Amino acid sequence: MKIEIPYAPRTLALDYHRRAERFACIVAHRRFGKTVAAINDLIRDVITCTLQNPRVAYIAPYYSQAKNVAWDYAKYYTRSIPDIKVNESELRIDFPNGGRLKLYGADNYDAMRGLYFDSVVLDEPADFPANAWPTVIRPALSDRKGRATFIGTPKGKNEFWDIFDHARSASDWFSVVHKASETALLDDEELEEALKIMGKDRYDQEFECSFEAALTGAYYGTEMRELEQSGRIKQVAYDKMLPVVVSFDLGMNDSTALWFAQFHGDEIRLIDYYENSGVGLDHYAQVLRERGYVYEQFILPHDAKVRELGTGKSRVEIFQTLGVSPITIAPQLRLDDGIQTTRMTLPRCWIDAEKCHRGIEALKQYSRDFDEKGKTWRGRPKHDWTSHGADSLRYMFTGYRSKSSWSGGAIKRGLKGVA
Repeated sequence: MKIEIPYAPRTLALDYHRRAERFACIVAHRRFGKTVAAINDLIRDVITCTLQNPRVAYIAPYYSQAKNVAWDYAKYYTRSIPDIKVNESELRIDFPNGGRLKLYGADNYDAMRGLYFDSVVLDEPADFPANAWPTVIRPALSDRKGRATFIGTPKGKNEFWDIFDHARSASDWFSVVHKASETALLDDEELEEALKIMGKDRYDQEFECSFEAALTGAYYGTEMRELEQSGRIKQVAYDKMLPVVVSFDLGMNDSTALWFAQFHGDEIRLIDYYENSGVGLDHYAQVLRERGYVYEQFILPHDAKVRELGTGKSRVEIFQTLGVSPITIAPQLRLDDGIQTTRMTLPRCWIDAEKCHRGIEALKQYSRDFDEKGKTWRGRPKHDWTSHGADSLRYMFTGYRSKSSWSGGAIKRGLKGVA
């Protein structure tokens, strides 16, 4: 049966559709049409797949975002297929060959655990939880050799940058960059007006696909730039003569982030960073043991004292039973006060460039929320993947108590339990 899709690909998208590589990365300016191209690539894959009951998926950072961005496109471009079945409540389209296209949000990536996919599109993967791609989505492609396409616009050197940097030199990857100044899809007058309104940094990021542009609205942009320029982001070795302080941002349905620091006089050495999601507190206790550091204290957010309904225990109590002790609870300060404390403290830091890479990028990109309707910055941070690392470091700087404030016995018990 011949099936015609009402899609006329732009010339610039043809190389992507004709690719032979299994993996693809498209870096493109706003209004390029990358979502339309990616959805139609999925439709073709589900129709032409020779395996039984093909499965393809479009995945956005949030389920609501997937619905708002891609659902109408998916319905529009499949409307002419005979016997197509659209399930609005599940954002699912069933094809007559037994295939299925479904939309997901990476905010609930566990919903994809145990599934298989023949093709997936990951839209703005830098905003995904750290574990979504490597532990759930990538394994779902393995047994059927499924394909994956990553699409997005730069937001600094985050996971999307890492993917693109790998893709442009890997033989089994297709990669392309589409800048507004080169595609001619938007006229010069429109681009000039966008530049006036957005400013150069934001314009370069959104329309010229610059991973180097400073992120507008970043809380710690100046401090992180000064640390880089002064050579303070480099290899920072663990000093066995100094104990390690660990701060936690404990996620419930998203990521948990840990900073590892050594304090020496007025100097703070951030020697390690760890982030994960979808695992229990025992996992983090194991991570602490595997690091092999000598620990001084563990700093938790104030809500860690709240007892959970299921267990009747607080996360502080659970950690203590796992040997994570002594624990300090960070004070419940106003968010603005905590951010200001972090700004004032960062100039004292040395940060390990390799072990703290994700944490560094989180600090660079942690930014104010922008009200698109009102065209103004809101007085609160945007909650995204950067929040976890930024919050954890804020707890470190507001909650740290020097060793002299602890009894020797308390410190000894903590070291025995974890180190």
